[in-house]
Amino acid sequence: MNLEFLKEYVVLVVLGICLCAGYILKHLVPTDKVNPYIPAVMGLLGVVLNLWLAGWVLTPQTLLQGLASGLAATGAHQAVTRAKEGA
Repeated sequence: MNLEFLKEYVVLVVLGICLCAGYILKHLVPTDKVNPYIPAVMGLLGVVLNLWLAGWVLTPQTLLQGLASGLAATGAHQAVTRAKEGA
């Protein structure tokens, strides 16, 4: 599967900040009750961060870039976690 098209939509700065924020959230609230909400929180945070980087101009592209970057942070965390577990 070729994922080259994602380069246009994933903003690495937003992905990195969301990855760190998600890690902090997961370990700040050490209960499984917060886990289902982490992707939604990272998506929202990604949108806000990308809007900030874009000068607070809301376009479909900035919305998609923020969502894709925030959710990619959640996916990256899961990929690393599963790889460590050997699953």
